[in-house]
Amino acid sequence: MEPQMESNSKKLFVECLGTCIFFFIGAGAIITNQFSNGAVGLIGIALAHGIILSIMVSAFGGISGGHFNPAVTFAVMIAKRISVSLGLQYIGAQLIGGVLAGLLLRTVFSGDLCAAVHLGTPAVAGGISVGTAVLVEAILTFALVISVFGTAIDPRAPKIAGFGIGLTLMVDILVGGPLTGASMNPARTFGPGLVAGFWENHWVYWVGPLLGGGLAGFVYEKFIMEKK
Repeated sequence: MEPQMESNSKKLFVECLGTCIFFFIGAGAIITNQFSNGAVGLIGIALAHGIILSIMVSAFGGISGGHFNPAVTFAVMIAKRISVSLGLQYIGAQLIGGVLAGLLLRTVFSGDLCAAVHLGTPAVAGGISVGTAVLVEAILTFALVISVFGTAIDPRAPKIAGFGIGLTLMVDILVGGPLTGASMNPARTFGPGLVAGFWENHWVYWVGPLLGGGLAGFVYEKFIMEKK
C-alpha cells in the first residue's frame, strides 16, 4: 500500500471508529434515560455526548482531525482544508460508524426500550415547526463548528481541542435538546435512524447542520483565520 493510501485508510478507520463510539455513548445515554425512568436527565445526556466527543477528538484528532460529523467535514471542505474526494470518504466512514453504533445499541438494549426512543435518534419536539427546527440545528451547528476551527484547526488555537469542542456540544444540547434533539450531525441522526427505521423530519438533520456548518467554515476561513 502506498504511504498516502495507508495514511488515508487510517484516517477513514478512525473516523468510523470514533463516530461509532461517540454515538454509542451519546445515543446510549438517551436509551438508558428511558430505561431508568429519567434518572439520567438532560444534563446527563449532554454530559455523555460532550465528554465522549472530547475523548474521541483528543484520541484521534492527530490522525484524522477528529471530525466524526459530516457537517464538520463539509465545513472543512468549504474552507478548502480537505479535498472534496477525501471529505466525501470521511462522510461515508462517519455514516458507516453511525449505523454500526445503531446496530450495537439494538444488540445491547431490548427491542421495546429501543423502540420507545427510536434508538436515541433525534426528533423534532411537538409544537416546534420544521422551519424553526432547521434554524435551531443550523445555529447550534454553527457554534459547534466555530469551536472546531477556533480550538483545533486554527494554528493559533490553544491545545484544548477535544474539550473545547466537547463542551460546546454539551451546552448546545442543554439548549437544543428539548427542541430538536440537538443533533448537529447528519450521521448522528442517520445511523440510529436507519437501524430503528425512524425517518420523521430526517431532512431537517441534514439541511440545518450543513447550512450552519458550511456558514461557520466560510466565516472563520474568510474573516477570522490569519492569512499568510
